[in-house]
This record gives sequence, C-alpha cells and structure tokens, in this order.
Amino acid sequence: MNLAVLHPGNPVFPNPNNALKDPDGLLAVGGNLDANTLISAYRHGIFPWYEDGEPILWWSPVERCIIRPETLYISSRLRRLLKQQRYTVTSDQAFASVISACAEPRGIEGTWITTDMINAYTELYRRGHAHSIEVWEADRLVGGIYGVHVGRVFCGESMFSKVSNGSKIAIAHLLQWMGNQGMTMLDCQIVNPHLVSLGAQTLPRQAFLDHLKAGTNQHLPWNFSHSSADPW
Repeated sequence: MNLAVLHPGNPVFPNPNNALKDPDGLLAVGGNLDANTLISAYRHGIFPWYEDGEPILWWSPVERCIIRPETLYISSRLRRLLKQQRYTVTSDQAFASVISACAEPRGIEGTWITTDMINAYTELYRRGHAHSIEVWEADRLVGGIYGVHVGRVFCGESMFSKVSNGSKIAIAHLLQWMGNQGMTMLDCQIVNPHLVSLGAQTLPRQAFLDHLKAGTNQHLPWNFSHSSADPW
C-alpha cells in the first residue's frame, strides 16, 4: 500500500485503516499543522509525529494505547503521595510552560516537539481545543501533560516530570476528573511501561475509531477543577 501524500494547502486524510504495517501506523506525509487540519486529524484518530528536519508524518497505529477512568491503576506508593495533598493540580494555567517542559530534550533521544509543533498546539489551546494539566509544588511547576479534547476523549500528546511521579499525579487527577465528567478515554497513542503501570491497555484501531466517532458530537465543556477533598 502506498503512503498518501497530502496537499500542503488542502490536506484530506485517507482512511486510517490504510496506514502502513511497517512502520506501524504511518498513514500520510505532508499537509500542514493548521488548527483546522489538526482538529480534523484528531477527530479521525490521526496524529502528527516527526522529527525536526523531516516532513510532517501522520500516524494511526494498528493498536491504540488508552486508559479508561475506571481502569486507572494507582499503586500504593502513588496513593500515599496523592493522599498527602502535597501538590496542587490545575488546568490551563500554564499551557506554554507545560509544552515547553515537554519539549526539553531527554537524553540522547532529543525531542520531537519542534517549534512548529509548539506554535500549532498553542493555537489549538487559544481556540479551546488543546488543554494542559499542571502539577505544582508551591509555585514550582513539577509535572504536567497536554493534549487535545475530542468529544468524550482526551488525546494526550506528551507529559513531563521534574519530581518523582509528577506526570503520574497529573494523569491520576485528569482521569479522576474525566470519570466524573462522563469522559470515557485518555488516548495515549503508543504503549510504554510507564503507561502500563497506570492501567493502560490497547484497543484495535477500528475499535478505537468507532469509540472516537461515537463521542465526537458529544463535546463536553472543559471545566477541570481540583477538589480539596481526598478522592483516593
């Protein structure tokens, strides 16, 4: 199957099931990172992922990593940390700082969050489609996650930690709030051990796409709040 090449001015995404098997999920190349393009991509279960110097690459892997609010796993160590209420958790109070922290190079891996990506998701944030969760220790930002809100799904893009379990605290509070709001799924894209430790599982691509489509027109307001009550 040939890789789709998107028009830079008017990209039209192909069916995600046409993605390549090797590399897994590579669907298309080209297009642009305009807000409307990104919104269309996420609504169809597609996300951009490429390195600086490469053309824009669009992906929809055959197995999608997700965490449901009801299957979130909180280890005894993380539960003790959450019960201490040592950290304050907010949303959309420091989007620029969160995405900048996520973009910092991590060892020899470098970063895939280029300046163009930062600008694109910042525009989505301005339009109310992208959001951040921040974890604070006093006035110091120590963890967080950002992503795109699509219907009843939050599509996580990247996370960071400046302290042990900083990103896990962000995910735990995000999923606890999502469950209370009637949101059904945190899309984590690609599985890794960090996510598995929080209860992540994989869905076949078509099952993920069906779930995403079913909730696309049920857009819930983003009114995240961190309760002082102990839900853990």
